[in-house]
Amino acid sequence: MSHRNAPLSVEGRLRLVQRCQHRPIAHVAAEMGISRACASKWVNRWRRHGMQGLQDRSSVPRSCPTATPVPVIEQIETWRRQHKWSAARIAHELAELGVTIHRRTVTRHLHRLGLGRRRFLDPCGDSNRVPSRITARWPGHMVHLDVKKVGRIPDGGGWRVHGRDSTQHRAVDRAKTAGAKGGYVYLHSAVDGYSRLAYTEPLHDEKGATAVAFLTRAKVWFAAHGITHLHRVITDNGACYRSGDFARTVGRTTRHQKTRPFTPRHNGKVERYQRILAEEVLYARPYAGEHERSAAIAVWNIHYNYHRPHSAAGGRPPASRLAQGVTNLRPSYT
Repeated sequence: MSHRNAPLSVEGRLRLVQRCQHRPIAHVAAEMGISRACASKWVNRWRRHGMQGLQDRSSVPRSCPTATPVPVIEQIETWRRQHKWSAARIAHELAELGVTIHRRTVTRHLHRLGLGRRRFLDPCGDSNRVPSRITARWPGHMVHLDVKKVGRIPDGGGWRVHGRDSTQHRAVDRAKTAGAKGGYVYLHSAVDGYSRLAYTEPLHDEKGATAVAFLTRAKVWFAAHGITHLHRVITDNGACYRSGDFARTVGRTTRHQKTRPFTPRHNGKVERYQRILAEEVLYARPYAGEHERSAAIAVWNIHYNYHRPHSAAGGRPPASRLAQGVTNLRPSYT
C-alpha cells in the first residue's frame, strides 16, 4: 500500500510507462517529479509482469530466520486459553521445554492473537476481573484535590475576541518575542466524593504554600456546608502535595491518600469536574480579560453546587445531598 505522500498511484504508474514508450526515461522522470531509478523500476516491472507489476507489493520479507515457529505460537495460544497464564509464565514454561523466547515476544503474539487482555478470553466478552469502584459513603469521607493549569488571558482579550490577525493579537506576539511571558492561572479545586460539592479558586501558582492556604480555606468552606471533618484527602503525587506543610495542614486525624503514578482515574471525580469546568466556563465564551473569567468561575461555582443537576445526585444539585442546607442567595437592600 502506497503512503500518503507517494507521487505515483497505480494510474500514475501506467501513465509513466506509456510515456516512456516513445521518450527517454530520464526526461519523463524529471517531468513527473521522480527519480530516474524510480521510473526505471516501474517500467521494468511492467515489462516483466504487465499490469500486475504496477500494483503495490507487500513489504513483508520473504524469509525471517528468527521468526517464532508456528508450533510455539500454537502452544502459546493453547496455554493462554486453557490456563489464562500471563506472558511471563508462558515464557517460563517454554524455557522449561527448551524454547528460549522473551516475555515481550510472547506479549506481541498474544496481542496478534487477540488475547492481549484477560477479558478477551471469554467467548461472551465478559471480563474476569471485577473493577472496584471508589465510592464515598458520607459527606467528607473522600475529598479529591487537583490543580488545572490554564493560560492567562491578556488584558483586553486574546485572539478568541479579536482574531488571530488582529492588532491586539500581534501586539501580544511581539511582547512574547521580546521576552514577556503571558503566564498561567492555576485552578485549585476540591470536590467532595459523596455529594460532588466543589470549591475552586484561581491562584497564581501551584507551590506548596499555595496548596496549604487553599486547603485551609477549603476546610472552612466545607465546614460552612456541614462537612466539619475530612476523613480522607485524595491527591496526585504533585510536589505541592508532598510538602511537609501540606501534611501538617491535612492533620493527623485525616488520611492523605496519594493516587498511583500515571493513574488519574483514581482521582477521577475531580478530573471529571475540571472537564465540566472547562466545557461550561473556561472555553464556553470569549473573555475580555482574566479578571472577567475569574468572576465567571465564581458565579458558575454557585450554579454548579446549588442549581445544576448532577447525575451522581439523582438529577439534583450536589448541595441537595447534604444534611445541612445552605442559603446561597445574596441579600438585596434595594
